[in-house]
Amino acid sequence: MERLGTGIGWRPEIADAVERMPGIDWVEAVAENLCPGHLPESLLRLRERGVTVIPHGVSLGLGGADRPDEARLTALAERAEALGSPLVTEHIAFVRAGGPLTASPLLEAGHLLPVPRTRDALDVLCENIRIAQDALPVPLAVENIAALISWPGEEMSEGQFLYDLVDRTGVRLLIDVANLHTNHVNRGEVPAKALDELPVEAIAYVHVAGGFERDGVWHDSHAHPVPQPVLDILSDLASRVTPPGVLLERDENFPEPGELERELGAIRGTLERAGAQAPKSSFPEPIAPREAGAHTGADTDPARQRLALAQTALLSALIGGTPVPEGFDRVRLGVQARALAAKRADVVAKVAEELPQILAEGYRPAFLAYAQGHPMTGGYRRDALDFAEHLLLAGRPEDAETRRRLRHWWLERSGPAPLSGHPAARLARATRRVLLRR
Repeated sequence: MERLGTGIGWRPEIADAVERMPGIDWVEAVAENLCPGHLPESLLRLRERGVTVIPHGVSLGLGGADRPDEARLTALAERAEALGSPLVTEHIAFVRAGGPLTASPLLEAGHLLPVPRTRDALDVLCENIRIAQDALPVPLAVENIAALISWPGEEMSEGQFLYDLVDRTGVRLLIDVANLHTNHVNRGEVPAKALDELPVEAIAYVHVAGGFERDGVWHDSHAHPVPQPVLDILSDLASRVTPPGVLLERDENFPEPGELERELGAIRGTLERAGAQAPKSSFPEPIAPREAGAHTGADTDPARQRLALAQTALLSALIGGTPVPEGFDRVRLGVQARALAAKRADVVAKVAEELPQILAEGYRPAFLAYAQGHPMTGGYRRDALDFAEHLLLAGRPEDAETRRRLRHWWLERSGPAPLSGHPAARLARATRRVLLRR
């Protein structure tokens, strides 16, 4: 397994600082934010210096009930090839639910949600990962995620689930020690037990990140300093096996470059102190996938159907206000629902930055009220347009000048009237006629 060294998550906001940081061996970039034909100049310069760049996907939804989307897999493969990456990474999570398997509207979470640790979910995940492995030009590594909620009736611990996943597929692991800490606080899972059970020989690299605690719930924010308990878990892991790479993640609320360098220094120091206890064989090869067996050739369609129904019911409760499925903690589900709505408001404000400028202090309360009854179905840019349309059709905002500016923004971005006879196209034409008259 290739040695990566110490890295940091590349983000446009800190691109210049990352280029100047000493001792950066590699970086990780969010795959969906990259265009293969127009890579950021900063990443190209890093590549020219010999810095490895790894694309990190967030939207594939390998833990979902549907098989992976071919277009998304193709896009991930294109980014790996454009960057000359030694591997690509994604998450053990579902990000959407509904659709044909449930004969219901497709819902988008806009967030990574946990997969139930059940035999059904494992069968589906294994097949989805094999499909992805076949479509990608380089090895795939998958990441354990943080969660605020637990599924009822789980049949395996996280370590057991990951061990069986690697055993059946040969996939590599991206172990996020911050997520192990999050699940310790939120779900009572012991990090050391997970490390005891998971196949450390399959680790491709490790994530380290910060968060914060509020009312007994740990939020994996990627916007706060790395706390000592996360470094302690990193130390435990590094005392068992020397990880090929360790990366500091920071997604927002970026501090001065010196603070990031100090956090990287703390990570290096933790690895050095734990290294004396690590086994001699630092970089063993991951487990080879099991040959055809009891599960590998199984028909997953019935499991997909059951998983689809369960995931749709949960996601609908989180973003659509439908009843909480039996067995879930209602209070914790409410915390997760509010967190999803807040993240959705934040991301829409980034992809359509004119909206908070136009609506000023009224943006956030208006969007959160809108989100309660309007699940996201078409991504954040579509969400921004739908939100503006919703306000305008309701005759809001009340201030005429603000409403005029919002109407101008919506009309400019909603495009020309569609020519198709599809009902959605007719609705869009009707909406434009209404708004043009106002």
